[in-house]
Amino acid sequence: MRVAVLFSGGKDSTYSLHWAYLKGFNISCLVTLEPRSEESWMFHYPTITLTRLQAKALNLPQIYVKTKGKKDEELRDLKKALEIAIKRHGINGVVSGALLSDYQRMNINMICEELNLRCYSPFWRKNQEMHLIDLIDFGFEIVITGIYTHGLDQDLLGKKITKEIVYDIIRRARKMGFNPAFEGGEAETFVTDAPLFKRKIEIVRGRIVELNTHAWRYVIKDAKLVEKI
Repeated sequence: MRVAVLFSGGKDSTYSLHWAYLKGFNISCLVTLEPRSEESWMFHYPTITLTRLQAKALNLPQIYVKTKGKKDEELRDLKKALEIAIKRHGINGVVSGALLSDYQRMNINMICEELNLRCYSPFWRKNQEMHLIDLIDFGFEIVITGIYTHGLDQDLLGKKITKEIVYDIIRRARKMGFNPAFEGGEAETFVTDAPLFKRKIEIVRGRIVELNTHAWRYVIKDAKLVEKI
């Protein structure tokens, strides 16, 4: 099975790539869509341009398509990107990191059906707390790049998520009622290292921007690839 991985650079798409590798799939390329609007229903917006650096870290080809981020147009752009993946890399399957969004999963499945592609969403409806714990246990290095909910503090921004922080997030999620894996849009993440990365990403410079009350973003201004020790 030759697959393309829908890749946003966050924890879930990177973990789904890891899953595909463990299942023995031939990971032919990454497919990334950059929305011009932060209001995109389908695609990750913050740090999306840094997926190019992650693709280099993974040593995988990337199909990078820009989209306006409008509901109907972005679906057409996704289909166009997958058609490119079929033509260039001969894919016959797509792997997605969708966890809970019915809208995302339904539309990805629909487009894959139109293109005669198999669609895999390995973590669909997985226990959200265990999902977060498993990421750390598998050796993923994850940085929180956005916070948009009560219960999470801005001091988490730019920090690598440790096991201790994971349990703190779970505790806060149980108390405040938000999704611990951030599938309700509570936070955004960026992966700086993972088991399949040939090199890791070092954040050289970043800054915290306050968007409004209880909403902040960690803007990565400069990052580079470094050798793993």
